[in-house]
Amino acid sequence: MPKIPNLNQMMGMAQNMAKRMEEEMDALRVEGNAGGGMVTVSMDGHKRLKGLRIAPEAVDATDVEMLQDLVLAAVNDAHAQVEEKLKNSLGGIGGGIPGLPGGFPFGAL
Repeated sequence: MPKIPNLNQMMGMAQNMAKRMEEEMDALRVEGNAGGGMVTVSMDGHKRLKGLRIAPEAVDATDVEMLQDLVLAAVNDAHAQVEEKLKNSLGGIGGGIPGLPGGFPFGAL
């Protein structure tokens, strides 16, 4: 039977995991694109927009809806990339408390 850590050890491990997750989210940067790069947004791991670039050829005063759609698509692309990267990188951090079946679930923190 595996040795189960005491409550203080588990709390310390959870705090360390939370700190590592926060550091990874702070450092993560992704770029979402739409319209073949006509609109590009950058986003961090907290899903905060950090930048927006719009190519001059994407700006057409007679078709504002197209630009709005491109911005939305670029933001959604970046959001999906953040989700995927967090799932892949942070999911491994959350599953490692020894002595507990399946470790500590990512969503529980």
